[in-house]
Amino acid sequence: MKPNDLDRRRLLALAAAAAPALAAAPAARAAASEWKDAIIVDALGGLDDPNIPSSDGSGLGEAGPRRRRVLSKRVLDDARASGVTAINCTLGYVAGPAEPFEATVSDIALYDRMIADHPGHLLKVTRAADIVSAKQAGKVGLIYGFQNAAMVGDNLDRIDMFADLGVRVVQLTYNPANQIGDGSTAPQNRGLTPFGRQVVERLNANRLMVDLSHSGQATCLEAARASAQPISINHTGCRALVDLPRNKTDEELRLVADKGGFVGIYFMPFLHKDGYVTGDDVVAHIEHAVQVCGEDHVGLGTDGVITKVDDLDAYRAAVAKEVAARKAAGIGAPGEKADILKFAIDLRGPTQFHDLADRLKARGHSTARVEKILGRNFLRYAADVWGG
Repeated sequence: MKPNDLDRRRLLALAAAAAPALAAAPAARAAASEWKDAIIVDALGGLDDPNIPSSDGSGLGEAGPRRRRVLSKRVLDDARASGVTAINCTLGYVAGPAEPFEATVSDIALYDRMIADHPGHLLKVTRAADIVSAKQAGKVGLIYGFQNAAMVGDNLDRIDMFADLGVRVVQLTYNPANQIGDGSTAPQNRGLTPFGRQVVERLNANRLMVDLSHSGQATCLEAARASAQPISINHTGCRALVDLPRNKTDEELRLVADKGGFVGIYFMPFLHKDGYVTGDDVVAHIEHAVQVCGEDHVGLGTDGVITKVDDLDAYRAAVAKEVAARKAAGIGAPGEKADILKFAIDLRGPTQFHDLADRLKARGHSTARVEKILGRNFLRYAADVWGG
């Protein structure tokens, strides 16, 4: 038996044993439902209040001037009420004029401080077993992830340092090209650079997840083939259903699954040709991904938050401003529109994960399959890459 197989079997046995311990978890964890004991992982999300505007109003996802993150009681209560077990949170530089390395190190320190400030609510995830521990303790596990590897610069040793600091997911590119490869909006679709191949090798050596979200098709396929470990596309849709660059082709999805990886479906406007997304669109993309990848390789990566938007009109105005700023900065993507929401209108707030599970069950998917999609597939993938 391979070591990873042993890690996985032990981990899944531990996860199965976690359910009785939930009786001691805080009452606010989740509403009683069929899914209250399920492990739920958002492979790309965040703990934020969408009703509070960003500090600069740009919406660029830029790691700019830093300030201490303060999580409100509402955000923490909503996360626990949702039943979410772990979230891959975007840390560090994504785009903009900030110095990528400096801003990223600062952001990691801020997240460490945020977790230290909320020890009863949050847990830092550095191995797969931490996800199970978060479930048992009634906490939300935070996975440190990047949505751009620009902060590596030309220094591979930085990957070792980020691993030591607890980063566990590294997305190779954002939408434009970087020193590693082309993103989904880079017109040349050139694939991995020679340095990019070295980056993938060093990520493998550190047992970090290689995330191919936002990558161009050639970069995605080449990185998936180059990686010695399973890879992931943590937040995407299916291009066979909606032909937009941020969605992945069946060839990309199938290769990631064939390599033992993971595909997370988002709740983003790219799931519908007009950008107005509903829960039915999310279900359709999940079902297509399951058809292409198999039920053991598909999960969720909402690319959203849990706390509900209170004023949709004000939110639409903020989105319009953000879309304009992203376009001006050259980081926008086809399918982003000024007059749409960035989430499925009927899958939002603390009930979103259980609501989606109910929809899938109503479509005829078994409880076991739904639980895989909610989080067990990511847990299996994490055990394979990080170890148990």
